[in-house]
Amino acid sequence: MGKSEIILIIIFFNLFLLLFIVGILVFIRQYKIKRREHNTLIRSQKEVHQKEMLSTQIEIQNQTMQHIGREIHDNIGQKLTLASLYAQQLAFENKAPHINGKIENISSIINDSLTELRQLSKSLTDDTINSLNIHDLIYKECFKVNTLKKCAVHFKTNSREIDLSYEIKVVLYRIIQEFIQNSIKYAKCKDVFVELNKIEGFVFLVLSDDGIGFDATCSSKNGIGLKNMEKRSEIINADFKLTSSNNGTIVTLKIPFNDEK
Repeated sequence: MGKSEIILIIIFFNLFLLLFIVGILVFIRQYKIKRREHNTLIRSQKEVHQKEMLSTQIEIQNQTMQHIGREIHDNIGQKLTLASLYAQQLAFENKAPHINGKIENISSIINDSLTELRQLSKSLTDDTINSLNIHDLIYKECFKVNTLKKCAVHFKTNSREIDLSYEIKVVLYRIIQEFIQNSIKYAKCKDVFVELNKIEGFVFLVLSDDGIGFDATCSSKNGIGLKNMEKRSEIINADFKLTSSNNGTIVTLKIPFNDEK
């Protein structure tokens, strides 16, 4: 075998080895790409599943609340009404004035409890979320809280006509309720501010108070409420942001919004 033939064999061998190495590199690259695509698909399916689960939880929660409201109205309400009638009859038939006074107090307590239960039943079975737009829902909630005179709730918006789906309305409405309740219960605030604006394909909900705030990195005190708000926001693909200091707490939601009918 001549020298030129040996050189030719070496060249062919090196070329084969180079092609083999390139093939391995291409295979590894394709494998990584497919693995990355597979992981992305798994994450996407997991996110969709979580959103479906959260959406189902909200639907079950609403159905449960309506069931409880009907039970309060149909069962407990009727029993309290009967107890009130018995107390009034007992007061009318009793001849001892000092006992009548106690019976009237009992009747008054029963009637007050009955009134509160009826209001609770109405709020649980009320279908206003479905029938009202988001502006009127927020306005109604703020008005209700203001009548309690525990703090002042201020509502501002750049549009009275923001047509949102039922699911988004439920989520925003519950987040607003949760925030206001937390502010009253924990923040010792005097004012709560609710701002809803429609800007360039997005709806922005900004909730703030002038309370004492808390450490956002260690929110065990009212962490359940905050987690509820954040979890609810995931259902509607909203960007959720929370900041808190000794000057108050701010929650911001940015929700994709399509205004086309």
